[in-house]
Amino acid sequence: METTAFRERLRHDGYGEAEDKSLPPGESRAEHAHHFDVAAMVLDGDITLTCGDVRTTYRPGDVFTMEAGKMHCEDVGQAGVRYLVGRRE
Repeated sequence: METTAFRERLRHDGYGEAEDKSLPPGESRAEHAHHFDVAAMVLDGDITLTCGDVRTTYRPGDVFTMEAGKMHCEDVGQAGVRYLVGRRE
């Protein structure tokens, strides 16, 4: 997906303005949940999200969503990760 199309999708689906964020190589975030919905598109690097027994790795061009209250872990690849992200309260 192109970044322009992703930003349009965020607006259409009621998310806030996309923010450009990054996490450093090898960072891990223990299981947690957010109080808002998330939609993100990976720009560079990769990130693996674990929800229960399901681990999914996202790479450049991949889009993922995470609903509010969904417990998950985050593991960043060796190149770090840069992504666009929108939040929906």
